[in-house]
Amino acid sequence: MPAASSDLRKELNGAEESGPEHDARIFGEVTDLFLSNVGRLGDSQIAAVDGVLAHLVARVEAATVIQLSEALSTIERAPRQTIRQLAFHEQPQVAAPVLRNSSCVSEADLLEIVKSRSQQHLLAICDRKTLNEALTDALMRFGDVNVSNALARNSGARFSECGYATLVGRAERDEGLAEKLGVRLDIPGSLLRELIGKVADVVRARFLTAPRAVVREKAQNSAAAPAAQGGAARKAIDYTQAQSEVVALNRTGKLNDSIVNRFAVRGEYTHVVAALALKADVKVEAIEPLLEPDRVYGLIVACKAARLSWSTTTMIVRNRPGCPPSTDRELEQCVAVFESLLLSVAQWTIRWGSDRILAKKNEPAAAPAVGKKMSQPA
Repeated sequence: MPAASSDLRKELNGAEESGPEHDARIFGEVTDLFLSNVGRLGDSQIAAVDGVLAHLVARVEAATVIQLSEALSTIERAPRQTIRQLAFHEQPQVAAPVLRNSSCVSEADLLEIVKSRSQQHLLAICDRKTLNEALTDALMRFGDVNVSNALARNSGARFSECGYATLVGRAERDEGLAEKLGVRLDIPGSLLRELIGKVADVVRARFLTAPRAVVREKAQNSAAAPAAQGGAARKAIDYTQAQSEVVALNRTGKLNDSIVNRFAVRGEYTHVVAALALKADVKVEAIEPLLEPDRVYGLIVACKAARLSWSTTTMIVRNRPGCPPSTDRELEQCVAVFESLLLSVAQWTIRWGSDRILAKKNEPAAAPAVGKKMSQPA
């Protein structure tokens, strides 16, 4: 390898006279040499490769350099100066792979790129697995609406209080951004309240009744299997008996908060579902999916629409069969949802969400065009 590098350096010295074809050949040879031997190269050898490639990145056609950027973007021992040249490349197609994936791009360089490069460069940075508060603050300062949406969609992005407040402010004029923010696991309860109060009814209903992610550390443990099994088992449950009993209780004025609370504590969730459906005036088929771990907001809305207290709502959330325990942040968000909704708004929201849930269940039997229309509110 050292001898090969020496020969390539000699050829490189004459590259100005030899022209683009010579540059492309040397670039290809060094790239192939590095990629086929990367696991065996020492630091000095990688430095030799770096010296050649970094010199040629700006002199080779973009289409060729894109291939190098893609190849180096996931290599931890990638040549650093070459990575830097790629990250700062004026062509976003060249820079994007390393901006999205490379761990070799420093935070200082990322911040400089945010300030000096195109919106396409910024969008690529938004797709990184993790983004700290300094980066998200900079991206929101220099980025457009597409950057804001990309950040809100990235579960690995972390926001400062100011950054989150900025996103919530922008969400008032951007429905897509509002829906992405509404289902984030890390949005503070205070800002969720603000978001709920700012957006239109249909937008609010979309994210409150939509599935949202589940905390992975919890979902990957032994609770995950019961959750999946519970979802399958609930589909086969016959609610006829439970419905008859809650109707009888309701007829005599006994279907109250304490009774539903008792159902939840005892794990009698056929009765919980039947009671919520009756009191919120929707079908049990629309309530049943809300017991899944990713539908907790919809469950909160159903409890509010059913005129249940927060105490009873908490018991229903905490005792859901097969669900991982709620985190403190999730409970904070649930309180925000519960307290932010007027009874009439909760009732409208759960009925609107119920229509979507039932339409979704019927989609396989319906024509595609009809299903698409049903999934969109008037």
